[in-house]
Amino acid sequence: MTDGIASKSGQFALGKAIFNRLGFGAMRITGDGIWGEPADREEALRTLRRLPELGINLIDTADSYGPEVSERLIREALHPYGDIVVATKGGLLRPGPNQWIPYGRPEYLRQQVFVSLRRLGVEQIALWQLHRIDPNVPAGEQFGAIAHMQKEGLIANVGLSEVSVAEIQAAQKVFRVATVQNLYNLANRKSEDVLDYCDSEGIGFIPWFPLASGDLAKPGSPLTTIADKYQATPSQIALAWLLRRSKNMLPIPGTGKVAHLEQNAAAAAIVLDDADYRTLAGAKA
Repeated sequence: MTDGIASKSGQFALGKAIFNRLGFGAMRITGDGIWGEPADREEALRTLRRLPELGINLIDTADSYGPEVSERLIREALHPYGDIVVATKGGLLRPGPNQWIPYGRPEYLRQQVFVSLRRLGVEQIALWQLHRIDPNVPAGEQFGAIAHMQKEGLIANVGLSEVSVAEIQAAQKVFRVATVQNLYNLANRKSEDVLDYCDSEGIGFIPWFPLASGDLAKPGSPLTTIADKYQATPSQIALAWLLRRSKNMLPIPGTGKVAHLEQNAAAAAIVLDDADYRTLAGAKA
């Protein structure tokens, strides 16, 4: 297991792979609108190369980030990956900056798996996630295509993104759901039922947009008061709260800057006491 401050976040097992729960989201190493090359390419590469030094060995990316840019930079910076688990996603079209269109035709999903394999320089994707279930394609067709690729050995583990409990249960009839990636943070807990279900099933829960705290971060709020107590930032406390909320929680805060990455990683060492955890659990945005 890689040493580094992220190891203080605890570990999670995904098949044979074991990694530290505090990971890294690689969406922000691209350009504005998650489109094209980053404004500072060398800083993005330095950020990626700092990950293993901090003990961060889960990276979440997608073929649509850039598109293609994020996966290419990850390979350039970190290949061969050692004990780093590189998770990627497919199932979206990108016609332009900040535009995301679900597209789940089986032949397209298969094509995207192959291009991700090539870009990342691997023979098998450790975790491949369906970025969105396409409402215009029968879910069973999408799930069947994914299951087939897993049986072929192209994908080791399968995840879903932005799904309900019912959708997870439907997918579980076709393949084992290893992870679920839904919007979840201190200020937005609409996926609480999904998180609870993942806990009961041993499914990893990857909260995207994990640092959002909204009005909870206003001066004098419980979040800022608690942050002052721990000599931390509100964002670090928000991450520490997520890590305590569930042992299956796998936060992936993202950035394209080394200083911000190091600040996020330091949250792994913060252990909230019971009273502060309950205060934040009861806080409303």
